[in-house]
Amino acid sequence: MPATETAAGPIRRTLPALLLCCALLGTAVACGSDDGGGGSAAATAPTAATSSPSAEKQKFARTRFVANAGLAAGATYQWIVKPYRAGKFTKGADGRTVALVKAGLAGAFAYNRLRAAAENAEGDPLLAKAVAPLTAGIDRLKELGTKLRNGEAGAGDVASFESVIEDVKEAGASVGAPVRDKVPSVSQLGG
Repeated sequence: MPATETAAGPIRRTLPALLLCCALLGTAVACGSDDGGGGSAAATAPTAATSSPSAEKQKFARTRFVANAGLAAGATYQWIVKPYRAGKFTKGADGRTVALVKAGLAGAFAYNRLRAAAENAEGDPLLAKAVAPLTAGIDRLKELGTKLRNGEAGAGDVASFESVIEDVKEAGASVGAPVRDKVPSVSQLGG
């Protein structure tokens, strides 16, 4: 008989908890009926809390701007400005071909990220106002990636990349969205 009591003991203790769970489940199912009367408050709360796509776009506009501009700045400095200053783009330089290919990829990547940053800025009124004058400068960078890759870029081309990056950084900082360089990997440059 002692063996039966030990087996029945756990059942007796879990039975009330099981009944309570079933009762709560039945109550929850009854509250969520689909009679068109509106449903429970818990069922309508998530729909009231969801934000519209435009509000979400505006909410993350600065974050996206900072991320894209940071990647453009990092790519420009690491793969264009630094090798140029080190003389890697001059004829006869050691590793020139690799440096030019990386610079070309970085130029196209930086242009792409700057275009994305300009689009992100449109989601925030202050940022849009600060970045708007820079879009023409960003557009002028479009062909520089090819120029860099072909070894046709000069000091003025590299300076134009630096100038646009600095202008974008200053525009971000002026409205409380400071941009820091984020160096992408070579595989990120290739997309």
